Parts: sequence; C-alpha cells; structure tokens
Amino acid sequence: MSRLKKILLAIFIGFVAIQFVQPARNTNGQVLATDITTVVSVPDSVHTILKEACYDCHSNNTNYPFYAYIQPIGWLLNKHIQDGKSQLNFSDFGSLSKRRQESKLKSIANQIKDEAMPLPAYTILHKNAILAKAEKDLIISWANTAKDSLSQ
Repeated sequence: MSRLKKILLAIFIGFVAIQFVQPARNTNGQVLATDITTVVSVPDSVHTILKEACYDCHSNNTNYPFYAYIQPIGWLLNKHIQDGKSQLNFSDFGSLSKRRQESKLKSIANQIKDEAMPLPAYTILHKNAILAKAEKDLIISWANTAKDSLSQ
C-alpha cells in the first residue's frame, strides 16, 4: 500500500472514530420558571421572532439541524451555543438581577440595531433568522419597553 493510501486511510478511520464523540445536546423541552416570558411581557409576535432567530444559541432548547450530528461540525456548533448562552440565555433570564436584566434588554436592542445579531454566519444556513426591518423595529421597541418596565 502506498504512503498516500495509508495517510488517506488513517484520515478516514480518524473521521469515523470522531463520529462517536458527540457533545451533549442543548435541549430540555421545558419552559423554566426563570424563562424570560415569566419575567417580562413578551408578545406572541416577538416570541415567535426570538424562537426563530435567537433561541438556538440563546436558550436551553436548541433545534439541531442534521449536520450537527457530523463531527467536527457538531463540536463547532456546540461551542457557538455555549458562547451564545454565556452572553444571554433566555431560559435563565429570570435568575439574573434586575439591573442585569435591564442591561441584557438594552444589549438586545443595541445588538439588533447594530446588526450584530443574528450572526451573519448563522443566517447563511438559517434564512428564517434573517430579520426584516419591521421585525428588527419590533424587537428593539419591545426590548426598550421591557427594560423600562423593569425599572419601574
């Protein structure tokens, strides 16, 4: 067997082997008592947008695409989810202090306004997460109103 064939065989065996190392899935299927919807009023229209564009990386309920089960892509997705949840987790929003909640809501409005969220890399494969101007305006308005309601 030639050296090139041995190298390709080793790469193939390595690729097959890493398929057995799957990261833990970010799905619990429940709305927790600390969910954002228990803390502030979230209209159905806003909640729908948040679920479509944000919840995969910013909640405890990720809707995994088929390619998430192929490594190393699954590991990369898991890293993105962990990073996203460390910045904002809608499922644990109620466990934050009121001041931190206000800060997060302000950040949501700013991230949408600055077009920093959703990430362009995410919207390449998730076209339903691309926000129209009206959707952006709706989320910004909601986040500002929700922030103001917390400070009363």
